[in-house]
This record gives sequence, structure tokens and C-alpha cells, in this order.
Amino acid sequence: MKNTILTAFFLLLTYGTQAQSCDELMEFVKSESYGSTYNSPSSTAISKVTFYTTTIDYQTYYFAIVCFKKNEYSYNCSEYLYQVASNTKLNYSYDYLNSAGKAFWKHIQPYNENLGCAPDF
Repeated sequence: MKNTILTAFFLLLTYGTQAQSCDELMEFVKSESYGSTYNSPSSTAISKVTFYTTTIDYQTYYFAIVCFKKNEYSYNCSEYLYQVASNTKLNYSYDYLNSAGKAFWKHIQPYNENLGCAPDF
């Protein structure tokens, strides 16, 4: 966990002029890599989760952008960025069809403090 926080800090310092805020860091991640999206139309809270793998200075970083519905029946959502482990995408993919919410709490939410870009539930 400590290494992840240091990595995130390094990432923000290295690309400080490009990614000074969470929104800018999210746009950077989206622009630098291809995402794999897991849609959850039946979930009352999570619309979709997109996982990204980005290489910076020969180091690989893993991110998840979670799109939380604004309300249960909304098509609009709010996106939040998480820096996750390399196996998070695989683990989430096993569980999200049963319950996107439970899969989120089990596999993504534990990384909520890595970047400081996730909501504090």
C-alpha cells in the first residue's frame, strides 16, 4: 500500500503539469491507454467500470474509472479514478455480473486512498 501511494505521488509529480487535478489525471489515463469496460445496467449504483493499463517511463500502472449513477434510474453518472493492482480487473470480472456493487466493494474500494480521487464512503 505504501509503495502504491509513493507511485501515485511520483506519477503526479512526473506529470504535474499535465495532471494537476483528479480530472486531469483521469483524462491523461484515458488518452494514454485503451480501456476495457464492464457495464452494469441492472446495478442501482454503478453504471460501468473501465480498467486501464498505462506505461510511464517503463513502469506499468493500473487504473479503474468507476462511473456511479447519479440516481437509481439515471443514465448520467459521475466518474472517479482509482489506482488499482494488476489483478483487480480479472477479479472484478469474475464477480460483477452477480453484483457490481459487491464486486466494487471487494476489489476496487480498498484502493480508494491511493490517488485521493475517489469518494469517501
